[in-house]
Amino acid sequence: MILLSAFGDQLNILLAICGAILLIGLLLKRLNQPYIIAYILTGVILGPSGFKLITDYETAEVLGEFGIVILMFFIGMEISLSDFIKKWKIALFGTGAQVVFSVLLVFVVGFFFDWPTPRIILLGFIISLSSSAVVIKLIEDSNIGATRIGQNVISILLTQDILIVPMIILMSFLGGQQVEYHEIGLQLVGGILIAVFLIYILKKGTVALPFSKQLSEDHELQVFASLIICFGFALLTSFFKLSAGLGAFIAGIFVHSSPSTKWLHDSLHSFRVILISVFFLSVGMLIDLDFILENSLIIGLIVAGVYISNHGINVLLLRLLGNSWKESIYGGSLLAQVGEFSFVLASLGYHAQIISEFSYQLTIIVVSITIFISPLWVAFTKMLARVNTSKLTQ
Repeated sequence: MILLSAFGDQLNILLAICGAILLIGLLLKRLNQPYIIAYILTGVILGPSGFKLITDYETAEVLGEFGIVILMFFIGMEISLSDFIKKWKIALFGTGAQVVFSVLLVFVVGFFFDWPTPRIILLGFIISLSSSAVVIKLIEDSNIGATRIGQNVISILLTQDILIVPMIILMSFLGGQQVEYHEIGLQLVGGILIAVFLIYILKKGTVALPFSKQLSEDHELQVFASLIICFGFALLTSFFKLSAGLGAFIAGIFVHSSPSTKWLHDSLHSFRVILISVFFLSVGMLIDLDFILENSLIIGLIVAGVYISNHGINVLLLRLLGNSWKESIYGGSLLAQVGEFSFVLASLGYHAQIISEFSYQLTIIVVSITIFISPLWVAFTKMLARVNTSKLTQ
């Protein structure tokens, strides 16, 4: 009876989540808004700040990470490695300049408030990172993944995911924490192996997937084969202390180089929808409404400052990298929010006593809010700049 009661409670929670997403999603569909907002709002309403039906944030976060891995896998399947390599200047220059400008901007603010150097660098790193989960979902929903600006934005996002490793290492030094040199060694080895593998795919051109013929008509086994490819690569990069999403992206590129792999898309589509929704649900659970009400002015000013500065920096960089003004303005809006990896940096800074507990809570709320309003910011920018995504340059 106890087991049945517990199972009934879980069913109630699941039903509440699905019902809330369905109702909010239908409303947003009438307003032509993406479902990301429905997922985050459901997390707010049913989470710790709302009806407290969902309180297990750690489980939601773990499941959400699986969703990010699958999303990166799907993006990799849409990208030609040869075309992606041609954009290395955009990835390195665009991302590097973005980080430098963000740190300089925080330095100007920190100068007036007499902030120590480690705090300035940490906050600069935090606002320089965009959300791969949000941006790639928006790119996918708008069908601009194959356009010039879509590929440029994806290149910048992936470079950011790679830069998170040296950022963490640097903050460990500045925070006085002991750096694990064996982890740095693993990361270097992993990076070299990835480079070798990508060079192999580039030279080979077409790669045959194991058992592709046997699985072409077997839909049940296709699901498991798809998961093995996706999470297998993610596990390998995680072993080398690199991003699991990066591994899934490389797996997607590997799959793209193989013919007759449409079944991979179909097999994982439902998994992707469910797990991505759980990720954004966990973001909504982080939004503390009481904390927002108590500190609404400072939160509002920081969110506005982050969006204006990030949007402006990215517009200028994308324009310098050869995109049109309309493409740059639209691409800047996609990259304007703060990303999920900033949660990691904020936690590191808090435990290293680079920022206070209040600053940590403030950072978490600001990051969550920027993720939440990102689709609205992009929609507003499209309307203001009269961007027609169907006419963007291929």
